[in-house]
Amino acid sequence: MLYRNLYIENAAELRDIRVENGKFAEIGANLAAKPGEDVRDFGGCLALPPLIESHVHLDTCLTAGDPVWNESGTLFEGIECWAKRKEKLTKADVRERVNRAVRLYAASGVQYIRTHVDVTDPKLTAMEALLELRDELKDVVTLQIVAFPQEGIESYPNGRRLMEDAVRMGADCVRAIPHFEFTREYSVSSLNFAVSLAEKYDKLVDVHCDEIDDEASRGLETLAARAYETGLADRVTASHTTAMHSYNNAYVQRLMRLLKLSRINFVSNPLVNTHLQGRVDTYPKRRGVTRVRELTEAGINVSFGHDDIFDPWYPMGTGSLRDVVFMGLHVCQMMGYGDIMNSCKFISTNAAKTLHLGDSYGVREGNPASFIVLDAKNYYDALNRSAAVRLSCKNGRALAETEPAAARVRF
Repeated sequence: MLYRNLYIENAAELRDIRVENGKFAEIGANLAAKPGEDVRDFGGCLALPPLIESHVHLDTCLTAGDPVWNESGTLFEGIECWAKRKEKLTKADVRERVNRAVRLYAASGVQYIRTHVDVTDPKLTAMEALLELRDELKDVVTLQIVAFPQEGIESYPNGRRLMEDAVRMGADCVRAIPHFEFTREYSVSSLNFAVSLAEKYDKLVDVHCDEIDDEASRGLETLAARAYETGLADRVTASHTTAMHSYNNAYVQRLMRLLKLSRINFVSNPLVNTHLQGRVDTYPKRRGVTRVRELTEAGINVSFGHDDIFDPWYPMGTGSLRDVVFMGLHVCQMMGYGDIMNSCKFISTNAAKTLHLGDSYGVREGNPASFIVLDAKNYYDALNRSAAVRLSCKNGRALAETEPAAARVRF
């Protein structure tokens, strides 16, 4: 199959892509069609590697208002709402909702998803369902599963045992939630346990870290120190880190040295954290998103995630990472031309580093032919016009296609 006239990753010159046997066989200008070869001419559209969801909770998706709505809009009421919904959780329920969510993602060009799965459930119902789906859906989406202790490790009955059980079942990543533990001592202990568990089973680490507007919440420094001391380095990710928004600048200046030494990744969730944070403020009201610009300028890897899709923590969402980037650029005040053009990296190449996808990710000859085509000539144009995903192709197979809408102005 020959795909003609594509701007690959914001390039200035048009290129053609030849796909054979599920791989990128040839990439170049004005490739000649082979006898009998199918040809599709995109006429100057943007080609990108597949989009990557760095952070979402598929086990909770599509449950908003069931059985109750989060009326305050706070993180902690969301946890209370989910605890009630968890009482009637079944594998069939989880499987049905996740299948719907994966199709939403597919329509918007997402082919990789890191999902956090609540393991503060003695039956580990959602974990069992997601592990089954990881294998069943592998031809359409790569699922990376995080064992997530929603109600704490040290603060939840048998929290340590449930975490280790989930890892033994096959979870890809280990998680902690230090800001939700009962005490500072529990917070540090939970991080130490998560890191040691990852070392024991050779897993990645991704921590719900300091998702609170408390400038005294300092789980990040402990996590970074452990990543540095153990050598886990970029196998560790700090998600949310919204307290960093409230840290004083003198402390952040000192902290940055440790963060660079540790080489950990960051995931920011601008849609959901802009909604959840700042709830205890009158005015001024904090935005509640981590320091994305400062981290990026320091050479630290940052990616973006949706976090929640129509669940107790976020009453909206369609799986569109375009919405996440759009909000992130606004709230982080990264609206320069270069910022906007390069912002696709937050949901592609940067996210690939976070998920440790390796060299097989990317539009390069010899790689698996996984890519998307947007109805725009560059990412600035795509973001500004909310460009449709014309094609999402995984290993040479078309997963989703969209016909661009045609508006007719009558004057």
